[in-house]
Amino acid sequence: MRIVVHDYSGHPFQVELSRALARRGHHVLHLYSGSFLTPQGALAKRDGDPDTFQVEPIKLDKKVDKSNVLKRRKSDIEHGQKVVQRISTYKPDIVLSANTPLDAQKLMLDHCHSNGVLFAFWVQDLIGQAVRRLMRGKWAGLGTLAGNHYVRLENKLLLQSDKIVVISEDFRPYLPDPVKNSQKIYVVENWAPLGDMPVRERVNDWGRATDTSDGLNFIYSGTLGMKHNPELLVQLANNLKDRSRMIVVSEGQSIEFLKKRSSELGLDNLKILPFQPFEAMPDMLATADVLTAVLEPDAGVFSVPSKVLTYLCAGKPLLVAIPKENLAARIVQGNEAGIVVDPGDIDGFVAGAKKLADDLDLRQKMGANARAYAERTFDIERITDQFESLLRR
Repeated sequence: MRIVVHDYSGHPFQVELSRALARRGHHVLHLYSGSFLTPQGALAKRDGDPDTFQVEPIKLDKKVDKSNVLKRRKSDIEHGQKVVQRISTYKPDIVLSANTPLDAQKLMLDHCHSNGVLFAFWVQDLIGQAVRRLMRGKWAGLGTLAGNHYVRLENKLLLQSDKIVVISEDFRPYLPDPVKNSQKIYVVENWAPLGDMPVRERVNDWGRATDTSDGLNFIYSGTLGMKHNPELLVQLANNLKDRSRMIVVSEGQSIEFLKKRSSELGLDNLKILPFQPFEAMPDMLATADVLTAVLEPDAGVFSVPSKVLTYLCAGKPLLVAIPKENLAARIVQGNEAGIVVDPGDIDGFVAGAKKLADDLDLRQKMGANARAYAERTFDIERITDQFESLLRR
């Protein structure tokens, strides 16, 4: 088959799937946004990649401005138009599209159906539901109208898609009634690229280069918006400042908030670093004694943070503030791979941090459980079997 895999965010596991499909003889073009600021995977051609594999960024004239709704929508439409241009020249049999803003997704789906190309909607987040939650009550009611518009648009795109891949059964009740139980829906849970995430030594080149080899390290790595409640990380640093270091590897609007709070509280143990190259990820995660993640309280089942799945590969315990009903929370708790608290429970988050800081045996046990889950579950050949089967059908 000729396949376009479009992952707007450029996450590590989607490009792993593209490589695996190409190794099986399919011609695969992997597209991603080269103008969106977020941690990304191995998005360059490697020695040993098959000739049937291509990977290309979609670059806009300007970086995507996440803070301005109107500019963001304009960027989304421009991105969609550029993707359509590339699809039209590549002439695939099928497009598999994930993490894509809905305005761009509409342009892609319309083009595919106008040109006899099958379209598979890979639902990583229920974007319409998320927009409605975030916009509700804003702009004297206009935000609610905008949110409702994107829910309707998302439902329309789901109805029109030839295949729908959801990452959790939890998503199914929120799909439009005509498709929620249809045969075009497939459930494939997310994973992390285990082959790119070996367990490394605690003291390594990354730790030495960042002066973080000594002491007890809590690490947060990935996107961090104000909706994620970065105050949780501030309070962890503040309550454990005599015994640990809180390392935040991120960029964006929350960083200024963290710097301001760190100055107010005199937190010498809150260290902020920019996004790191994907190749540095194994050493960076190995430098942690505990890996942390947070998710906004109202995300519920609508999002499964991929950073948690990457953390599991590192063989380190997790401390996560995620709604208990979220799939990532259930994985961590069900496999005794870490401590889960509610996103608004700052006291519980700090208590969990202290518990892990005090108990080396517990950290080692939970870290081993995390890696064992990843090794059992993140088999790329089995996962590729699932995608190859649904795409062929």
